[in-house]
Amino acid sequence: MREFWPAWSREWLDLIVPATQVLLIGLAAWLLQRLARRLISRLGEHNLPPDVLAVVRRISGFLIYAAAILLVLERLGVSAAVLWTAFTGFAAVAAVAFFAVWSVLSNIFCSVLIFTTRPFRLYEHIEVLENGEKPGLKGRVVDINLIYTTLEEDSAEGQPANTLQIPNSLFFQRAVRRFRK
Repeated sequence: MREFWPAWSREWLDLIVPATQVLLIGLAAWLLQRLARRLISRLGEHNLPPDVLAVVRRISGFLIYAAAILLVLERLGVSAAVLWTAFTGFAAVAAVAFFAVWSVLSNIFCSVLIFTTRPFRLYEHIEVLENGEKPGLKGRVVDINLIYTTLEEDSAEGQPANTLQIPNSLFFQRAVRRFRK
């Protein structure tokens, strides 16, 4: 086929053909996604919950566009073995990093839950119960941050108050007693 083209155009064909293929893959993915959305909308007419439809729409979009990206990368010369190696390497590093920061992420998530569900409020007196036999950690809440909740213990007159920094995740592992005035 290249014999029919002038010599100066062969260089451009090496760019035009892959670019056209990438555009066609993108167009096909877009049309396929529109078709999938239309089919999912028709399924919704049969009394499927909107939550389920939204999840199915997102999953179908992700799968279609992920496949399109893989096809584009293949057309651009990236081998599937290299992609798979990169993906598994990234997944392994991400898993190790996730487990390394699990306690920090847990405390941050629990702080968000404390701020939204409000099991206790600032300046309230609370006790984190250990079990039925032992007294728990008790005091007045003086600070709530992303990792810790700070309690000020009750102290004798004239004595400095001690503070306890309790990891936020502990409030969701133990029972909390609130003392109301």
